[in-house]
Amino acid sequence: MWKKIVLGILIVISAAVGFGIAKMQSIMTGTLNQVTRDTENVFKDVELPEGVAAESDDSVVNILLVGSDKRVEKISGFRSDGLTDAMMIATMDKKHGALKLTTIMRDTVARIAGTEEDRKINSAVNNGGIKNLYKTIALNYHIKLDGYVLVTFTAFENVVNAVGGVEVELTDTEVRYLNMTNYVKKQYHQLKVGKQTLNGNQALGYCRIRKGKDKIGEPVVTASGMIDDYGRTWRQRTLLSAIFTKMKTLPKAKWLEIAEKVAQCVKTDLDNDSIYGYLEDIIMMGTTKVNQLQIPYDGYYRYTGKGEFPYCSGSGLVPTNGISSLYDASANEDIMKTFIFKYNGKDEFVYQDPNRTETQEE
Repeated sequence: MWKKIVLGILIVISAAVGFGIAKMQSIMTGTLNQVTRDTENVFKDVELPEGVAAESDDSVVNILLVGSDKRVEKISGFRSDGLTDAMMIATMDKKHGALKLTTIMRDTVARIAGTEEDRKINSAVNNGGIKNLYKTIALNYHIKLDGYVLVTFTAFENVVNAVGGVEVELTDTEVRYLNMTNYVKKQYHQLKVGKQTLNGNQALGYCRIRKGKDKIGEPVVTASGMIDDYGRTWRQRTLLSAIFTKMKTLPKAKWLEIAEKVAQCVKTDLDNDSIYGYLEDIIMMGTTKVNQLQIPYDGYYRYTGKGEFPYCSGSGLVPTNGISSLYDASANEDIMKTFIFKYNGKDEFVYQDPNRTETQEE
């Protein structure tokens, strides 16, 4: 869901180019000044683990997008300080004129920087904050990151409410689940099967469904027939499309108003000059198409068994080389690098595994 918010902000700001770049900067400076600046965790100053070489390209900018479930209310007797509920790398590939988004599944088992432990990658922030998440990504995938943007649940609710809600189609199992879960406030437990407009709180609950069952014990299935984390990421993409579709119908003045509401819930190490520079580059590229990749890649992971990794409770996704079930993330590293640095964004991305024979692919 977090990619919706951050990409939405970029589109909102970029749309203001109708006023001219200079005018846009004047209008948006006030909005960007509401963003929380993180001067203690600037990615360009991060020292990566010894021996780790991170690939980069002067024509390719990689920004880490982080969705945190940090919230103010107390939940089950404790205050949630937030986990990295979603992790994505937003890529501006000026070499190929392409925008790309790589989702790293939060249950991916990875070697956590600063430890000798294999845990789910979303725990990296608990061992050194946002810097350690960057170090962990570099340690496992050897990608250089140029900065980060973090957003919260509140930002997502704000943007959905600001556009007047979004229309989605709900299945019977989704309705039964959402009308009983604390993901959605009780006063909004009025959802029905079929197409309808969700407010911010309902949309947030919809995007948070992952491994759940409805009140009669059936798995929660999307309108596309997906369950579990596959269904969760499908819901997020569906909401992204719905938000963009709704925003296209709104006047530009409303877009700026939405950006102001979301900015207060954003934290980043990027300064205004960097943001303006990236926006100008995006505008010059002349594309709004976003190519997407999910890591671990289909066919290149397996589920862990309980107790297989002592520091991972429950099941997780173990990256493999696609041929055996060995714990080998090298193929996923190559897939990510190929997508970010070599893929031109024109046709659908399909990874050609140099280590697979025709027989093995079948």
